[in-house]
Amino acid sequence: MLIETQAAGPFMKNGFIVSCERTREAVLIDPGDEVGGLLAYAERHDLKIREILLTHAHVDHVTGVAAAKRALGVDVYLHRDDQFLYEDAVQHGLLFGLRVETPPPVDHYYSTGQVIAFGDYEVRPVHTPGHCPGGVCLAIAQAGTPAQDLFVGDTLFAGSIGRTDLPGGDYQTLIASIREVLFPFGDAARVYPGHGPQTTIGQERRTNPFLQAE
Repeated sequence: MLIETQAAGPFMKNGFIVSCERTREAVLIDPGDEVGGLLAYAERHDLKIREILLTHAHVDHVTGVAAAKRALGVDVYLHRDDQFLYEDAVQHGLLFGLRVETPPPVDHYYSTGQVIAFGDYEVRPVHTPGHCPGGVCLAIAQAGTPAQDLFVGDTLFAGSIGRTDLPGGDYQTLIASIREVLFPFGDAARVYPGHGPQTTIGQERRTNPFLQAE
């Protein structure tokens, strides 16, 4: 599995392309202000992006969805509980003094037990509310193997957790999502947050101050 990560101002939010090294099929995760760089990367490496997958719908994670949809013509996936945030992306952008292009309609809402395939790999979306109602972890693995690569949006960061003072956020729900949904993937599982560097479940379980206090 190949992973490309890029970020751009003003939010420095991580966007990802995850691709199959054999088939060159890929998924695009959380296209934001870095979308141009990610699309250029896909073209340079002859990747065939099959889906646009959103971990949640806060404005910094969706500013590039319209451009990605226009360029790729593929389906957009989101958790239904974040539809209200997705619909308000333009207004939320204005709060930061930014012009955000209206995101295209969501094509599919994630469902329990859903498997989204690309090449030799599978994405399994797992609901992780708390930072927002429709947050998901996108657990990716080679078909038939346990997931060890987790794209967690703003649920968990290296040394921190997602904020819960935004609409729909809830601290106790977030902590429960981390402990009850993410921790069971095991200490070796790699965590790719929406902001900042990569980490692991074990590193955060042992040292994250928000989780040590619980």
